[in-house]
Amino acid sequence: MYWRKRILAIILSLISWLIPAWSLTMPVSAEVKISSPSVVLMESSTGKVIYELNATDRRSPASITKIMTLLLTFEQLDAGKIALEDEVLVSTYASSMGGSQVYLAEGEIQSLETMIKCITISSGNDASVAVAEHIAGSEEAFVAMMNQKAAELGLADTHFMDSCGLSDSDEHYTSARDVAIMSRELISKYPKVLQYTTIWMEDIVHETKNGSSNFTLSSTNKLLKQYQWTTGLKTGSTSKAKYCISATASKDGIDLIAVVMGAPDPKTRFGDAKTLLSFGYSVCSLYIDENTEPLPNLMLEKGVEKEVPLRYESEFRYLDTEGNGVSGVEKIIELPDSVPAPVEEGQWAGVARYMLAGKEIGQIPVLYAATVEKAGLWDYLQQIWKMYLL
Repeated sequence: MYWRKRILAIILSLISWLIPAWSLTMPVSAEVKISSPSVVLMESSTGKVIYELNATDRRSPASITKIMTLLLTFEQLDAGKIALEDEVLVSTYASSMGGSQVYLAEGEIQSLETMIKCITISSGNDASVAVAEHIAGSEEAFVAMMNQKAAELGLADTHFMDSCGLSDSDEHYTSARDVAIMSRELISKYPKVLQYTTIWMEDIVHETKNGSSNFTLSSTNKLLKQYQWTTGLKTGSTSKAKYCISATASKDGIDLIAVVMGAPDPKTRFGDAKTLLSFGYSVCSLYIDENTEPLPNLMLEKGVEKEVPLRYESEFRYLDTEGNGVSGVEKIIELPDSVPAPVEEGQWAGVARYMLAGKEIGQIPVLYAATVEKAGLWDYLQQIWKMYLL
């Protein structure tokens, strides 16, 4: 009996010792309870995926298709090919769109900015098609642009058949990960879109042959009222796609993108998005080094100048999701004592390494900030002459 009790005590002791250790090694994904079949949580500035579930499954996207439509629209705006003041004419085809719409009439004219609001706030299919036709001449030509952009972004699980997401075709699909990537491209390159995606309600005026009438745009993104850090982005739903959302949020300098696809109902869609975003903010710490401080000049050998200025290639960002924190990040700049001329502006000169807890977490190239030619005989004579004068 004594030995049985002794063995049992040893077993219980081992269990009590192993459980905490096992808990410490549990993946963070175990803490996220999601009901939707396909989701992704991504940090925008780094593109790091924090959590994913069936992220590359190809699914019908419904109106989150319009993320790509908006991306191309803002790309064209940025290139100066279109303007917010443009008058967009509503065609017979655009006015015939069903589903979510803002009831644009054939022949009606609205500014491009109003059309963007119709897309971002009320998810107007008619507005989306009208904008596609304004940019490319036809929706078919615009869809070709959408698929070309998808290829440029490396979206291997995406193919579009329309500009608004009404299509039930099996050839109209994307994945949660691809939606996160295109969402990141949109909000990172064209943050002005967030000025529109945060609007809860706004009136527009329909001017048609039947006269003027007011119409209230109401946001389809209920997270604007349910989650205080929400900044957008786009909802979608059809009988095939079920309920989808790409939700963006910003808190403490961290921008997150939560994509939910195939949710069974609106409550689950928004609930899963909030769960993902809250989880992200609970585990994320973001380190940013803007690299604005000046670097020392680098000594030159046999150059027309004795030294060359340096600059960082870019800022550095590191996202910690393991609970290590970022307060201990250390930057180490590695440069040679001198380099032979000539050197060319923009070429690699050295590197800034970032260390945390003894491990490298990333690096940024250090570049020459000027071009310096190799000294010739005349340059040496000038240097001697200056020395003699002094």
